[in-house]
Amino acid sequence: MSQVVAVFGGRSEIGLAVATRLAAGATIVLAARPGPMDEAVKACRAAGAARVEVVAFDADDIAAQAGIVEGIEQQVGPIDVAVLAFGVLGDQSAAEHDPEVAAALLHTDFIAQAALLTVFAERMRARGRGTLVAFSSVAGQRVRRANYVYGSAKAGLDGFASGLADALHGSGVHLVIARPGFVIGRMTAGMSPAPFSSTPDQVADAVVQRIRAGSGVELWIPWQLRIMFLVARFVPRALWRRMPR
Repeated sequence: MSQVVAVFGGRSEIGLAVATRLAAGATIVLAARPGPMDEAVKACRAAGAARVEVVAFDADDIAAQAGIVEGIEQQVGPIDVAVLAFGVLGDQSAAEHDPEVAAALLHTDFIAQAALLTVFAERMRARGRGTLVAFSSVAGQRVRRANYVYGSAKAGLDGFASGLADALHGSGVHLVIARPGFVIGRMTAGMSPAPFSSTPDQVADAVVQRIRAGSGVELWIPWQLRIMFLVARFVPRALWRRMPR
């Protein structure tokens, strides 16, 4: 049977880039909110996918997550690689003044991610195999004043995923925690790139290499950011609060 790769956030530039790199001979499932998916499906087929399925998926509807995963596996078989590529950058200014905006961002970028990781951890642990990919961010390593709502969501996700990876140790299930820096793409359009920026293709290359290696949990993209954020811990708070996002 061909490998089954499911991308939750099927329109994500990074998620789709990962899917196309794993597509050869595989069944690709693109789970996304309703909307045009023709180009994404075409890209997966052009990359050699044996089968491509599109599934309606609203990440914020936590109650529906388990049923969606069950439905996918009934349709195409057990998911071998699950990539959680959904998320929002959000409006920091609005989130600072509107608790509902702040809560919505935290829900999508942390709570919904943690819930879906839990769904998959239970299923894959029972099978004794599988790979999960969670997208954290360097923004969560030391939260900056300029984007502290988004950064705190990523900090929460990073902590949750790190603990889950330890809980899955020895189970046959591998969890990759990707920590990219600034990614130049649709989500950051109009923003000035930060040092050590990357593209969706570069992030996908690193993630797929780690999936295929089947070893290691934390993945810094690029690797130099790990050194940078080791140093960042020692930057005085008076200076850190002036750092841009």
